[in-house]
Amino acid sequence: MSRKILLLSALCLGLSTAAQADDGVQALLKKADAFRLTEDHLQVENQIIVKKNGQIDKDRLYSVILAGTKKSLVLMRSPAEKGQKVLMLGDDYWLIMPSSQRPMRITPTQKLLGDASTGDIATLSWAGDYDGKIVGEEPCEEGGKERCTHLSLVSQRKGLTYAHIELWLAVGSAEPARADLYVQSDKLAKRAKFILDKIDGRRMVRDMVIFDQIEKSRETTVRYLSRKARQAPDEWFNPMYLTRAEIE
Repeated sequence: MSRKILLLSALCLGLSTAAQADDGVQALLKKADAFRLTEDHLQVENQIIVKKNGQIDKDRLYSVILAGTKKSLVLMRSPAEKGQKVLMLGDDYWLIMPSSQRPMRITPTQKLLGDASTGDIATLSWAGDYDGKIVGEEPCEEGGKERCTHLSLVSQRKGLTYAHIELWLAVGSAEPARADLYVQSDKLAKRAKFILDKIDGRRMVRDMVIFDQIEKSRETTVRYLSRKARQAPDEWFNPMYLTRAEIE
């Protein structure tokens, strides 16, 4: 066999192996997403609780209306923020204030409350947004007995909240256990822990607890109070329509 044929064979084998590895990562991410998403078109009621030194500092309610993985509308329900909305269309985010007739462009990393950013509640999917590799099998928690698959993920687009995620999924089930979340500068911004419970007859993520890496005394919990199927009309994902519409 000629040297050229050997090189071509090696290249094809390498490409095939890389494609299989990517398929394996995407399959795991889709399984993990199912513990946060139940439908393509969904309304999720969220509570965000900020604690400092173990005491509740702030507590807010949000409704998130999802249309697939690239469109979402966040409605702020607490009296202090009543009437405010955040719209996500792919990589574009807008804040709509009740007193303004023009939507304001914001970023997915903009703080919503505590350490929860806009992107943390506007997006609930990893599959399709991230590629990466399987690092190996490790304890889910340091010194723990439960085993997790460690994934190292990189974002497919610049507009995502996190450029790089280290994610640990339970071996077998792919339940999300914890994540290290990095911003565009590759700085570790947050650590997150996922708490699951039996909800409506199936295992689902109940809480995402976010730990501040600078202010160690603060932690933020994103609690998923309920999920239900909801098909929102197309105009709800138009920023100009939202400046004059009341959404319930």
